[in-house]
Amino acid sequence: MPRHEFQPGKLVTGLFLVAGGIAYAGDAGGWWDTEWFAIIPIVVGGLCLAGLVASVTHAVRRSRADRGRRGARSETGS
Repeated sequence: MPRHEFQPGKLVTGLFLVAGGIAYAGDAGGWWDTEWFAIIPIVVGGLCLAGLVASVTHAVRRSRADRGRRGARSETGS
């Protein structure tokens, strides 16, 4: 199986969507009452946080790639 790069933004999105699913599953199971609009802040907040995490991840990876390219240039003497 080919490996893929880790994407923490997608992990955060998945965790918040699972949290929303658990909220509604608990309501369906009769363990607690969840209002119909409760999913909106969970999903929107999760998507905003996931976007922030993805942006930070992208910036860090780009910074590391730039640093790696600069190091390769200094070794070759160009």
